[in-house]
Amino acid sequence: MIETLFSNSGGLFTFGWRDVLDIVLMAVLIYQVGLLIRGTRALQTLIGVLVVLLAYWATGPDKPLRLVTFHQVLGNVLFYAPFAIIVLFQTTIRRALAHLGRTSFLRLADQEMTEKMLDDIVHAATSLAVRPTGALIVIEREQALPDQIESGIQIDAAISYDLLMNIFTPGSPMHDGAVVIGEGRVKAASCFLPVTTDPRLSREYGSRHRAAIGLTEEYDSVVIVISEERGTISAAVEGRLAGPLDAASLLLFLRTHLGGRAARRDARGPAEKTHAA
Repeated sequence: MIETLFSNSGGLFTFGWRDVLDIVLMAVLIYQVGLLIRGTRALQTLIGVLVVLLAYWATGPDKPLRLVTFHQVLGNVLFYAPFAIIVLFQTTIRRALAHLGRTSFLRLADQEMTEKMLDDIVHAATSLAVRPTGALIVIEREQALPDQIESGIQIDAAISYDLLMNIFTPGSPMHDGAVVIGEGRVKAASCFLPVTTDPRLSREYGSRHRAAIGLTEEYDSVVIVISEERGTISAAVEGRLAGPLDAASLLLFLRTHLGGRAARRDARGPAEKTHAA
């Protein structure tokens, strides 16, 4: 135990392992909160709240800049600020709690994707991009998507290239909407996804890309997007979009974010060759 025998009041001040743990945990918490709100509207709001707090302190009755009415108004604003923050940033708060639930020591299951499953998904995505045919392929991780599955047509079939191609064939009953894959199965097709409301998103992204970002803002799923207009492949995770991707980079993206046996196989040696479109 580390002990320091001086303090401002002249008394004995003990600095032990609990204090070290307290500092470390607070540093980790502040760092994680910073990562969560980086590049979002929450960061701008936090800065605004800090400015209001500074103004409230500077206009207090015992401060040189004494403004009674302004100080009272700021006090009323700060009283209701926590309620306003909860309402405005409920999505960000939900993402933070979901991120906490996805930590390694709290995971209840490991839903793995085999190399064959990833190969069929990548083969289907590249084939759809060549045509080009628009598509959304959602792959669950720890969080299930019961609401999205119920909004579509439930299938519960094995993952295969032929099945994915048939679902997204233009004119088929299930081509409009997203396919949801989980637990090694195609759970549903023609599913509706929540659309992001981020005003900073470029106008070049259509409804499919916005739906992919919107779903991954709220859930830990991975979403593959095939653009019908440009014939490109993108992938979304944790509210961020990567792309355009080719077959090799898409396969690497899926291995990285899905893990399981496919990722471990990639670490052991060369992976199977991805089908060419």
